[in-house]
Amino acid sequence: YECKSAGVEKHGLNPYAVEVMAEDGIDISQQQSKLIDLDYFNAADLIVTLCGDAKDRCPIIPPQAQSIHWPLPDPAQAKGTPEQKMVVFRQVRDEIKQLVKGLI
Repeated sequence: YECKSAGVEKHGLNPYAVEVMAEDGIDISQQQSKLIDLDYFNAADLIVTLCGDAKDRCPIIPPQAQSIHWPLPDPAQAKGTPEQKMVVFRQVRDEIKQLVKGLI
């Protein structure tokens, strides 16, 4: 499998995301926010959209691709103290992990 992540907008790297992924042993500190590469997108076998309006704002799914939408809350929109925001980031991280395991 080859997996890539991208979005319809660039937002930068969220420090809460870096921290919760590090808790799980994954260093994303050198990653960057990327826009969808349409050539890669159009050649994909499976496209997973998540959060908010991504499903509606995503480019037209190519006919050969299977499409799945995971309607997860956008952790970057979490309100409250830093600790409360971290709880939301952890919940979303853990849900994504379980959903990905279900694909395999």
